[in-house]
Amino acid sequence: MRDHTGTEPGSPRLTRWLDERLTRLGVTGVFPRDCLLAAALTVLTFVLLTVLIWFVAPEDGVSFDPTRAWLLIAVCCVQAMLLCLRRVRPLLCLALVVGLQLPVIGVSLPEATVRGVAPFVVAYTIGSVLPSRRALLAVGAAVLVESVGAAFVVTPDLLTGVAYVSASALTYLGATFVGTYVATSRRYVELVRVRAEEAVREQQTKIQGAIGAERTRMARELHDVAAHHLSGMVVQAAAVERLIDRDPAAAKAGVAWIRSQGKETLDNLRLVVGVLRGRPGHEGGDGATPVPGLGMLDDLVRTVGTLAGPVEFVREGQQRAVSPIADVALYRIAQESLSNARQHAPGAAARVVLRFRPRSVSLEVVNEPAARRTVPAPRTGGVGLVGMRERAQLIGASFAAGPTTAGGWSVTTTLPTNDPVASPAEGEAPA
Repeated sequence: MRDHTGTEPGSPRLTRWLDERLTRLGVTGVFPRDCLLAAALTVLTFVLLTVLIWFVAPEDGVSFDPTRAWLLIAVCCVQAMLLCLRRVRPLLCLALVVGLQLPVIGVSLPEATVRGVAPFVVAYTIGSVLPSRRALLAVGAAVLVESVGAAFVVTPDLLTGVAYVSASALTYLGATFVGTYVATSRRYVELVRVRAEEAVREQQTKIQGAIGAERTRMARELHDVAAHHLSGMVVQAAAVERLIDRDPAAAKAGVAWIRSQGKETLDNLRLVVGVLRGRPGHEGGDGATPVPGLGMLDDLVRTVGTLAGPVEFVREGQQRAVSPIADVALYRIAQESLSNARQHAPGAAARVVLRFRPRSVSLEVVNEPAARRTVPAPRTGGVGLVGMRERAQLIGASFAAGPTTAGGWSVTTTLPTNDPVASPAEGEAPA
């Protein structure tokens, strides 16, 4: 795979630097760049063969006829020019280069086999752009054609024929293997890059999911704190407003209760923020605030009973500890259920039943119908029920909520437990 400029993924830094410079010069695309390469290699071939024929060969006692020498240089330069087709038509380029190699063999002296730069470059290109099997078949055919053609162009002895075949095989097969290796390395680098990008995207997705879950958790916790405390404070403030002229002492008591509830609300908000930051009990630096759980249901029922209608708390079975997350979740479900009862059925009696069964822990909150006619509470979109259901799902508990036959409302959460209740010790009565 290449981009629009012909740059292969995983290319070395020098190659990328050269590609950037060529792009700035306006040389983009595969064919224009190959034409530029062909022109450069044509000049290089001309210089190398000139030096070889007129300076190096005479030193070794080999002399070329001027006409033969110029013809040899011309054919090799034409071979180099054909490299402009190396990537747009690689097989055609290979065939033309091999076809021109036969005149090169015929013009060369038997004791000085000349081979230009083009055969190496085209074989390398075949190995880098074609699949390995096709590349080997193509260069194998090129070696065979060049070897058979050399036998017809010249009449060498056995040793010279072996030399021609060996030189041809080394040229084409060696360059092809190098091209295949380079292409494989680039594909591997590109695969590693793609996998790294996928891993980064997956990690970002996980991070966004974690952020979303954390926001949901924060919203649920803040909703529970606000729904329980602030709704009670609003109701009590309305009562204080009615009593401020008729019964100042009762109004003062109501204001004191609102103040205590405000402080408790702030403590709970500090606790929520501390838990979400991973520092429970340390927010504000004024000591640890106890994490709410089933052990605090008595205080919850007592607080709600002072403001709303009578609330009864019943604990059945032998009490035992549950997991910390289940402990908090069950407490929050009870808190939200009592808050809903206070909002939608003010003055109605309610009952909280906590049952410890052999294989489960059940929490039931039931309220009677409203004791007096009230203005319907505004719709909140069912946030409370959704939050309670999510908490139950989080701890693996079943959740059911709905109206009772008497016209009230019932919320039941059942948490399965794997361990049965342990037998009480001697002399110890069950709770």
